[in-house]
Amino acid sequence: MKGIKNHYDASFKLRAVELSYERSNISELARELGIKASLLYKWRKDYQEYGSNSFPGKGNLKLTPEQERIVELERKLKDAELERDILKKA
Repeated sequence: MKGIKNHYDASFKLRAVELSYERSNISELARELGIKASLLYKWRKDYQEYGSNSFPGKGNLKLTPEQERIVELERKLKDAELERDILKKA
């Protein structure tokens, strides 16, 4: 049985990431904060990749315009490949 999924606000995530860079034992810090170490590592990775945009509002990563364009192009490519596969079978 799965537990209730916790939601953490941006300030908590940011402070946890900052503390993780100050301390040597991330597992111990995660335990103190009441979160899994893997979650803290994910937040660190997101912070390294997106900086201050890592933890906006509802927890969704804010993409740069270039990243949004990549997502859009990947979606269009997937649609075109699906259409091609359908036409091949016809």
